[in-house]
Amino acid sequence: MLSDSNGKLLIYVSSFASREKRLKSVSLAAEKVAKLLKLKVDVVTFRKKFKSIYVYYKSGEDDPVPLYCDNEGRSNIDDVFEALRKMMFVLSFHPKYTALKSLRREVMLFS
Repeated sequence: MLSDSNGKLLIYVSSFASREKRLKSVSLAAEKVAKLLKLKVDVVTFRKKFKSIYVYYKSGEDDPVPLYCDNEGRSNIDDVFEALRKMMFVLSFHPKYTALKSLRREVMLFS
């Protein structure tokens, strides 16, 4: 089981979109980033109908930080992975997320 010490990725999606190709691409990319950084991934579904799929980073009791929004645009796993990887790298410099600082090297291995 993966540790929560580094935080986790949250995927917010409408329950009406749960079988869409876009969700599959976003969730596979998020899982790839999570595996690289030893994070958990949780999918949070809402009954409200909306098209966008959001990925957030959450650490401890802090508010989640938005990383990615798929607004029916990019559905390619590699593009989503690259966007998430870049955002995690930027977030690793924030003083509030010190756990990510030690993961910065792993994030950059794929560049």
